[in-house]
Amino acid sequence: MKNFSTVGARLFGAVLISGAVALPALALTCEFKANAPEQHTVVRGDTLWDIAGKFLDKPWCWPQVWGMNREEIANPHWIYPGQIIYLDRAAGRLRLGKPQDGESSGASDFRLAPQLRTEGLGRDAVPSIPSGAIEPFLSQPLIIEEEELQGAPRIIGAHEGRVFIGKGDKAYVKGDLRGGTAFQVFRPGKPLKDPLTKQVVGQEAFYLGTLKLVRAAEAGSEVHTFTVSSAKEEMGKGDLLMQTPPAPMRNYVPHAPAVAVDAMVLAVYGGVTHAGQNQIVSINRGKLDGLELGSVLQLYHRGQSVDDPDASRGWLNLKRPQVRLPDEAVGSLFIFRVFKHISYGLIMQVTEPIVVGDVAKTPE
Repeated sequence: MKNFSTVGARLFGAVLISGAVALPALALTCEFKANAPEQHTVVRGDTLWDIAGKFLDKPWCWPQVWGMNREEIANPHWIYPGQIIYLDRAAGRLRLGKPQDGESSGASDFRLAPQLRTEGLGRDAVPSIPSGAIEPFLSQPLIIEEEELQGAPRIIGAHEGRVFIGKGDKAYVKGDLRGGTAFQVFRPGKPLKDPLTKQVVGQEAFYLGTLKLVRAAEAGSEVHTFTVSSAKEEMGKGDLLMQTPPAPMRNYVPHAPAVAVDAMVLAVYGGVTHAGQNQIVSINRGKLDGLELGSVLQLYHRGQSVDDPDASRGWLNLKRPQVRLPDEAVGSLFIFRVFKHISYGLIMQVTEPIVVGDVAKTPE
């Protein structure tokens, strides 16, 4: 089995987000599986995560075995059904296509990266993770930052005085549209607090549907006229609007964060207490902490504190001193939606149920 070390750029705060400066890096050691196949033919239904798992002990080492830089991770080349992925053990890399005449397995003069395909770009490409598991969460508002709440347009009434409105109904809206014509409607939920700092880091948003502008407010009026384009739930007076975001990127390269991230599970989506394979959780770290689309974190059950049987009790203390047990690794978390202070991830390769308070860290 061949070991190889790789280095990614380490960036901090706004510098990380802008990608302007490269600072000292985190090293990540990756290994091919001893029983990794010599090649794999890509078929429909494959994901990058599944393919990486055939060759690697750590699927998030995918960028390293292709020699991808940070720009290529953010704007990935595509892999398509019918292509063949070859393992070059001597070079410690993967590559696409058949060896050329006279090329040995240890040759290093070919491009060790997925080929760029321009026609129908992305339409038939292999996704990173099962898209059906995260599709509803890619474009709908999940978390609302404080600045988005302040001054958000709101529904102030409906046609003919209706209390609730549905698809095709008119809605009257007050507020600054900032040039937008298509909006999502949401209702603020409970504030989300960082379990360590106890500070509010965001507010849950319940997605209700979409509105389309029919007529902007005329001179002397503050009221815009909309129609309901779609309705997931009934909406009405007081519900808030935010501009419909651009179509989200649906393909992300699985990779370890470039910085050390130490997060905790904030909530399990759906209001349940436990989460398993292919379920979604939120964590208390986001863009400002170095997370981005495709980041992979290791999930741990937090080690419990137990009495130390070898320690003696003091005269004034009837309890024995406690010692904290090590955190136990239980799975992986693939980050697919990132806000300033909060991120959403899909649970991968879990061995035990995940609960609120579990730890999510940069993979070792």
